[in-house]
Amino acid sequence: MDTLDKTDRRILEVLQRNARLNTKEIAHRIGLSVTPTYERLKKIEKLGVIKHYVTILDGEKLGKTTTAYCNVSLQLHSKPLLKKFEAAIAGMEEVMECYHVAGTYDYLLKVVVNDMRNYQHFLTNKLAAIENIAQVHSSFVMTEIKHTTAFGLV
Repeated sequence: MDTLDKTDRRILEVLQRNARLNTKEIAHRIGLSVTPTYERLKKIEKLGVIKHYVTILDGEKLGKTTTAYCNVSLQLHSKPLLKKFEAAIAGMEEVMECYHVAGTYDYLLKVVVNDMRNYQHFLTNKLAAIENIAQVHSSFVMTEIKHTTAFGLV
C-alpha cells in the first residue's frame, strides 16, 4: 500500500465514516479541490483498495438479535471436501462471515439469526447437513462492546 499517500489515506478515513459523501463533500473535508479529489478516489478504486460501497444495517432493528460464533472442525481435510464445505457455507444467509483458520478448529463462522429457535434450525437443518463436519462449538454474544468496519489509516 506504498502507493497511497497521506491525502489518499485521509480520503479513505472520510469514506469509512460515510460512504455516501459525494466528491465535493470529501474534497471539503480533506481540504483539497474537487478535481484532484476525484482523481485520487478513482486511483484508489482502480488499485482495489475499496472493495465495495455498502450500507450497514442495524440488525437489532431488523429482528436479528442472536449472534453466534461457531468453531467448526472437519473430519477430513482434502481440497475437494474443503471447497465443498466452503461452497455450502457461502450459500447460507445466516452466515455473515466465514474464515478458514489455523489452530484447534478449521473454520470460524459468524452466524446472525432472529432468536435461539432460528439458531437451532440453522444448526440442525443447515450446518449439520453438510457432510464431513466433526464438531461444532458455538459461543453466543451477550453484549456487543465494539463493532467497527473502519481501519485506522492516518
